[in-house]
Amino acid sequence: MGFATREGTARFAARFPAHAANGFFRTAQGLTVSSLGIGTYLGGMDEEADRGYREAVAAAVRGGINFIDTSLNYRHQRSERAVGAALQALFEAGEVRRDEIVVCTKAGYLTPGAVPEDLGREQVVGGMHSMEPAFLDDQLARSRRNLGLETIDVFYLHNPETQLQFVAQEEFLARAAAAFERLERLAGEGLIRFHGMATWQGFRQAAPGEGALPLVRLAGLAAAAGGERHRFRFIQLPLNLAMREAVTARPEFADGSALSVPEAAARLGISVIASAPLLQGRLTRGLPAELGARLPGPASGAQLALQFTRSAPGIAVALAGMGRAAHVAENLGLAAFPPAAAGRILALCQAAE
Repeated sequence: MGFATREGTARFAARFPAHAANGFFRTAQGLTVSSLGIGTYLGGMDEEADRGYREAVAAAVRGGINFIDTSLNYRHQRSERAVGAALQALFEAGEVRRDEIVVCTKAGYLTPGAVPEDLGREQVVGGMHSMEPAFLDDQLARSRRNLGLETIDVFYLHNPETQLQFVAQEEFLARAAAAFERLERLAGEGLIRFHGMATWQGFRQAAPGEGALPLVRLAGLAAAAGGERHRFRFIQLPLNLAMREAVTARPEFADGSALSVPEAAARLGISVIASAPLLQGRLTRGLPAELGARLPGPASGAQLALQFTRSAPGIAVALAGMGRAAHVAENLGLAAFPPAAAGRILALCQAAE
């Protein structure tokens, strides 16, 4: 029952005063969220990986992380089910309340064993992706069952830029408008609190390049569907030491303003979540020696990479895949240090150009 609330998430953060003193928590859409979130993308399709995620989610929540990211298609629904099992155990034990935890999931890709029988070919692109409103209804219902939750806090369209490989941008925008209308209705019914877009290329491309998602136009479609208080309030994009495009400028607004995506999102009242800070583990080792001097405090390669991403201007949460409790313990070492100054992050990006 329930969903993340302003009061509940603030209550959660208050249990970790040392973390709070070091700036570990931020505010996103009125919710107090940990600047480090747990992702659940990688891993085998087996019980060992399921157990690892159940233990990692429990360790994360017990350690001060209250932002959890998953998707229906991650490990063919197994990640959602592992997250759900871990949360139910924590709720039943009284260790945490539902209103203290932000749970995010995604829909878009066709997942084996989770494709509705009445989904027509014309509603799918590339044999793999759909934003059809009825499909979103179906996928949300499956996610709610997998997670054991009445309400999903953030429900993303998963890599919607996939559609642009098959349809023109105006057709894509028409499909996005229809999806937003349905998502706003679902929010009105209390099945989701917010919706958004979780992307890989869409907000890294320099608009209006191929595959770029026009954030300002999308926000306008959301406003048309839901009014000024629409629920399109989150976007997710990759940001790490090797993929820095999100903090470079691109034209967004009609007045010609050249802003980074996080800057444009801030104007629009949209929170930005960063994915892939460790680039699937490739940025946990072999980092330049001088990086530690530029980002003092963190002790490991993983912590340095996470520090870069969570300290970037405009980023609310850095999501790190953590399939083992040991990963959580190492990454949570970051809570002992305040975020780096935004100027240092921008200087690192400029030095790497």
